[in-house]
Amino acid sequence: MSGTSEKVYVEIIKKIKSIIEEDDLQAGDKLPSERELTDRLHVGRSSVREALRSLELLGLIETRRGEGTFIKPATGHRLVEVLASFILHDQKARQDLLETKSIIIRDCIELAVQRVRPEDIEYLNVLIREIERTEHDRDLQQLILRFQESVIKLCNNHLLYRLWVELSDYGLSVHQHSFLLHSGECSQLLEHLKNGDSKNVIQLMSQTM
Repeated sequence: MSGTSEKVYVEIIKKIKSIIEEDDLQAGDKLPSERELTDRLHVGRSSVREALRSLELLGLIETRRGEGTFIKPATGHRLVEVLASFILHDQKARQDLLETKSIIIRDCIELAVQRVRPEDIEYLNVLIREIERTEHDRDLQQLILRFQESVIKLCNNHLLYRLWVELSDYGLSVHQHSFLLHSGECSQLLEHLKNGDSKNVIQLMSQTM
C-alpha cells in the first residue's frame, strides 16, 4: 500500500469511528449503509468497502446477509491493541508512542537502579551466560528479550511494567520486528546497572524502541 493510499485508508477508518461516536452507536447497533457512509465521508464506495472489510476481519463489526453491518461487542479481543494497528500508521501517533515509551523506560530504569537486589544481578548474570553460549538465532532473540524485560521488571512497579509491555506490543505492530540489544550490550548494561549508572542503562535500553 503506497503512502498516499495508506493515508486515505487510515482517514476513512478514523471517520467511520467518528460517525459511530456522532450517532452514539453501541455494540449491536447497525452501521449506516455503504452508500450512506460514502455520501457522508465524501470518498469512493470501494474505499469504504475496503475499510469495512478490514474492520470485519479484525472482529470489530459483522455483516449479516440481508440485514446490514453491525458493531460487535468488545469482548473476546483487546480492542485497543486491535485498533493500534490502524492508529499507529499515523506519523504523529508513532512519534507519540516512541516519546511515551522513552519516558516509561527512563522512569523504569531510574526505579530499577534504586531497587535492584543482589539476587536480581545474579539472575541477569545467568541470562547473560546463556546468551553467550547460545548459537541458534531464535533462542538468542528470546533470551535477549527476556533479559530486556527482566531489566524493566526491576522497577518493581507493575503499572509501569505493563505500560512498557503494551507500548512494546504496539511498536511491534508497526515495525513487525523487535529491536534487541547485542549480547555485548547486555553485559555492558549489567555493569552499568551494578554501578548504579542509570544514565547509561537508559541509553542502552532506549535502543530497544
